[in-house]
Amino acid sequence: MTRDPRYDILFEPIRIGPHVARNRFYQVPHCNGMGHRDASALAAMRGMKAEGGWAVVCTEMVEIHHTADVSPYVELRLWSDHDIPMLARIAEKVHEHSSLAGIELCHSGYTASNLATREVPIAASPMPTASYFNDPVTARGMDREDIRNLRRAHRQAALRSKQAGFDLVYVYAGHGLGIFQHFLSRATNFRTDEYGGSLENRARLLREVIADTKDAVGDVCAVPVRIAMHEFNGSAGLEPAEVEDAIAMMAELPDLWDLSLSDWSKDSQTSRFAEEGFQEPYIKGVKKLTTKPVVGVGRYTSPDTMVRVIRQGIMDMIGAARPSIADPFLPSKIEQGRLDDIRECIGCNVCVTHDFTMTPLRCTQNPSMGEEWRRGWHPEKIRPKEEDKHILVVGAGPAGLEAARALGQRGYQVTLADAASEAGGRVARECRLPGLSAWGRVRDWRMLQINKMPNVALYLESEMTPETIAELGADHVLLATGSEWLRDGTGRHFVHPCPMAEGACVLTPDDIMAGRRPGSKTVILYDDDHYYMGGVLAELLAREDHAVTLVTPAAIASSYTKASLEQKAIQARLLKLGVRIIANHAVSAIACDHVTLDCVFTGEAVRLEAGACVLVTSRRPVDGLWPALEAQGIAATRAGDCFGPGTIAAAVHSGRKFAEDFGKPTPDFLDLPFRREVTALS
Repeated sequence: MTRDPRYDILFEPIRIGPHVARNRFYQVPHCNGMGHRDASALAAMRGMKAEGGWAVVCTEMVEIHHTADVSPYVELRLWSDHDIPMLARIAEKVHEHSSLAGIELCHSGYTASNLATREVPIAASPMPTASYFNDPVTARGMDREDIRNLRRAHRQAALRSKQAGFDLVYVYAGHGLGIFQHFLSRATNFRTDEYGGSLENRARLLREVIADTKDAVGDVCAVPVRIAMHEFNGSAGLEPAEVEDAIAMMAELPDLWDLSLSDWSKDSQTSRFAEEGFQEPYIKGVKKLTTKPVVGVGRYTSPDTMVRVIRQGIMDMIGAARPSIADPFLPSKIEQGRLDDIRECIGCNVCVTHDFTMTPLRCTQNPSMGEEWRRGWHPEKIRPKEEDKHILVVGAGPAGLEAARALGQRGYQVTLADAASEAGGRVARECRLPGLSAWGRVRDWRMLQINKMPNVALYLESEMTPETIAELGADHVLLATGSEWLRDGTGRHFVHPCPMAEGACVLTPDDIMAGRRPGSKTVILYDDDHYYMGGVLAELLAREDHAVTLVTPAAIASSYTKASLEQKAIQARLLKLGVRIIANHAVSAIACDHVTLDCVFTGEAVRLEAGACVLVTSRRPVDGLWPALEAQGIAATRAGDCFGPGTIAAAVHSGRKFAEDFGKPTPDFLDLPFRREVTALS
């Protein structure tokens, strides 16, 4: 297949300072939970982006000094010369595929609590540090000597970046995380000296550091600036008009402008709350201010949209973090005319959650993400089969679809059977919930790939029994039959069933997704799961005119979604819909006309009137076939929620893992199944 001429503009080279990018695809800096701890895995992941056709591939934020310590988060570090070889490995992997390597130098100011280094944090103005854990730490306001030292540290980090082989060296003033943004914003800069007050004064340090960086490395390296276009703080913070004024002051100083929103939750909004291209209203005015290239993001996955934003002069290069995670080969697929093979980002932010949990990057769509070095997985390639085998996959949910697809790619004969009338399992049901339609891409992409494979056959409305499985005579059976939500109230808070009156109306998410509804208009939704399901079902019922009270043992609704950057948006939407939220309480008993709530701190019981209760507590595997097959001596394996209920991303990964491991000798339980970085002592 060949590239559609409509997309030629995406493959035009563009100059960035002393370098030329081979196309218009730009992987902007993004976190990944690996950082200085998993350097080899990180380098392999960035190298995969370059192999996939991204002309520019950047690191995440890189701490330039030991007073920029954001522990416990695991980012890259450039504190001393000792860090250069680790960073050089990243640049080398990117250069192997003729891409430009960018490094995002960062001092996080008052958002770095210095928990590991135990240094007193520094800030534009004195204020408590801002962190996920609300650390009891206060940053001191910087004096002129501190400012001179910060400039020296940034210059030294730029020189080390040049030594490590990077082509682009960032000055970072974005996402509320960069100290130069803190100086620029009236929300965090209360100074009365030449670095405070007017916009010209507040922009002074940023201008100085751009000039310092250009002077230090500009002969060899391009110097981009990443800047926040909006802080969403009302009149106290940065707004597009003021940021445009600041950019106009410095229009030609950097070699590229990389535009973002602040904070991260605004910049990386999920598909539940924002459509593709959602940042365009905030960034569309910048191109008229500068002749330098402009990069922006907006979860772009459509080539037609990419062409539009370039032709309309909104940006010169297509910036991406999450789409490059979901499909590192997105540029190559557009160039090769393989648009239907693009593995589109679903905007679920599972990738983001792993930065918050300080664990290696994951992706719902791309199970190889984070496994490139650790397990040797590739997003587009997989080793061929060793011998002819016929594998039966029971269950066409996310695990079963991914296993069947990957096994088919290896060349095995695969039979995929599901009792439902449509493929997708939980994805097919959940993508019909409010705001989750993009999640259907998990099913759609895999179905499209499977339909291209003559060696994979899908049979719907085919309930498998031990007898029909034995009759088929497959060489191996993979059970990917999913899980079901419990209706007895057991979960994280109460591990024993909840007392329920006979005749009480109790529903589960499975009931709601199957079309059942509470008989009463007054509904209590008990969320002891804490991820998206409780909040999205409360929204659904509220939109259907039920009076909904969401009860949770946590302090906030959908508490885990803090890690996916959605919690505030979820709770705000629920409150606007009239959903009452009762936090720090657990449902301890259910009657026909009320429920009993226990305070999680005091145990004090409260009676709450309601005619129905929806329990979003925990799930159990649907694995009834497993013991029957085991008893008959039929070789079988479980995968996905059938083995251990988790996220959709975990289910997809489980399916890929089965396909990767099939045909290999069964490892001993004590054997480590992947590589890990080990620190060498000297």
